[in-house]
Amino acid sequence: MSRIAIFGAGYVGLVTGACFADLGHEVVVRDVIPDRIERLRAGEVPIYEPGLEEVLERGRERISFTLDVGEAVAGADFLYVAVGTPPTYSGDADLSAVWTVVDEIPADVPGRPVLVMKSTVPVGTGERVRARLDARGLENVGYVSNPEFTAEGTAVADFMHPDRVVVGAFEPGDAERVVELHEGIETTVLRMDVASAELVKLAANAFLSTRISFINEIANVCEFVGADVVEVARGVGLDHRLGPHFFRAGIGFGGSCFPKDVTALKQLAGNSGYPFLLLQAVWEVNELQKRRVVQKLQQRLGSLSGKSVALLGLAFKPNTDDMREAPSRVIAYRLLAEGAEVRAWDPIARPTDLQGVAICESVLDAVRDADAAVIVTEWPELRDVVTAEVRDAMARPLIVDGRNLLDPSAAAAAGFEYEAIGRPTRATPGGVNGTPQPSRDRELNA
Repeated sequence: MSRIAIFGAGYVGLVTGACFADLGHEVVVRDVIPDRIERLRAGEVPIYEPGLEEVLERGRERISFTLDVGEAVAGADFLYVAVGTPPTYSGDADLSAVWTVVDEIPADVPGRPVLVMKSTVPVGTGERVRARLDARGLENVGYVSNPEFTAEGTAVADFMHPDRVVVGAFEPGDAERVVELHEGIETTVLRMDVASAELVKLAANAFLSTRISFINEIANVCEFVGADVVEVARGVGLDHRLGPHFFRAGIGFGGSCFPKDVTALKQLAGNSGYPFLLLQAVWEVNELQKRRVVQKLQQRLGSLSGKSVALLGLAFKPNTDDMREAPSRVIAYRLLAEGAEVRAWDPIARPTDLQGVAICESVLDAVRDADAAVIVTEWPELRDVVTAEVRDAMARPLIVDGRNLLDPSAAAAAGFEYEAIGRPTRATPGGVNGTPQPSRDRELNA
């Protein structure tokens, strides 16, 4: 088994390190945040990711945590870079953390350790890193691009049961060594050049984002023509050429990957002299979609000044506490700008930077005396929100279902005013066009 140093103890780095330890490798995770390392050493997991705590516990004897670069690099066969690459004001990826890792590698590092890029980086980064290593006299350090395809909420399962493992290398021998690290994982392994490997991750996330924005545009058309986007998406998704994944209408995508990667690919194309017009539209649709919720509230309530609105769900998706680029932020601040009182509930996320938003401990506390409630995050707990207790607690039992989580007929039968995304305002008991309303167990995206 190999010794692997992981630089970065965030979502990607922790999952990568924990899973490699679970495969039997010796892993040391290095981060620059003392509190995070102290908590990990004490057995605490600083992020919420289902299954991660159990995997870390199983590999406790094979994984350690440090602030010291020398300790991380000593004897390491692989140096995994899993640091953040957030967008800058220009839209380009901020690679400062990547360059810090590269520059911290000791000049006298022995053997042939392989620097493995797990962070999402622009195409061409590998060439630049290779040149920087060579300029420092580190020709003995190999370089491999091994992009991650894990989704928050299912990251452990995604790592251990991936759709594919992508390995891009300058030297075939380095590629094979990284492939061997994944022994025990059954999947398709794709070997390619570094630039292609770098582009695979950006292209995949950009395409998934495009599907989301496309079905949201269809949902908006449905509202004008009286169609039901749930039925439309189901009919389209059964086409084997298209498939059902990431094809559910809502209030848009968020998180640390899709917005960043769409922006990065658009910027990469622009910097290369090619205007990626499709991605510009994808981004604009997504930004407008978040604001449509506020428009729906205004159509129902008139002026929002003095009105009380409950946001149900804050994290950008279920099964995570991640608030990065969460649609709830845009919705909350738009409501506050309109003069509304905003309360919110989330079972996991506890943001401290939502100024002016009252965070409640229960759904009932959030909706009490509210003029409307907005389902922002598709938490399973909200499937049963249309109860008499919730209805009676509200000043006006209006639900704007930003995730099409509920059955419109059930909401109406329970005495709620119901507004969804791309669905008829009131559904007949038999469903739209005489067909039964689909249950939420028949989800249209993974």
